[in-house]
Amino acid sequence: MVLLKNLRPPTEGVRHEQAETTVVMDGQKLGCGTLYVAETRLSWFDGSGMGFSLEYPTIGLHAISRDVSAYPQEHLYVMVNGKLAVEPMFSAMCECQALHPDPEDDDSDNDFEGEEYNVEEAEHGHADVPTFYTCDEGLSALTQEGQATLERLEGMLAQSVAQQYHMAGVRTEETNPEFEGLVPRTHTMTFSFDDGIVII
Repeated sequence: MVLLKNLRPPTEGVRHEQAETTVVMDGQKLGCGTLYVAETRLSWFDGSGMGFSLEYPTIGLHAISRDVSAYPQEHLYVMVNGKLAVEPMFSAMCECQALHPDPEDDDSDNDFEGEEYNVEEAEHGHADVPTFYTCDEGLSALTQEGQATLERLEGMLAQSVAQQYHMAGVRTEETNPEFEGLVPRTHTMTFSFDDGIVII
């Protein structure tokens, strides 16, 4: 949880300062203020000097969100890292899950039994080559949920590729030939500072 405190804005290493920035945390609007993107931390302060400061290791995720169902305008999404609590919970759940194996999974104990694949033999042509699926075979075996996940991941990949030729909200005219054809020309990454930034 991020609490508002009476702090001083950073003065050193400030890479970007954005006035008239609205902050929404857990659905509650905290007000309008100034966002500071410094080399050591991300900070926000309202007009009265109250604000918060996050060191980068505590930020688990940051992204531009265009999902108007989550918030009515494009915004910067910042998720504060709860790693200290998440790691032990995940480990405990893994241990408990292992206590209750799937009864229909008869082969779980025998997954690694049998003949090992010997790389040296394979290089000399004396070993059986493991079975691999081609792209077409793998796609036909996907469930609807798997296909939806694949489409979502491909969209994320396309978005990250688009960022390769967008810097600081400005699209460069040249695209990297390595990424040509992966992202449609109409897909642009823009960041509007006029509307302010929303951090959730």
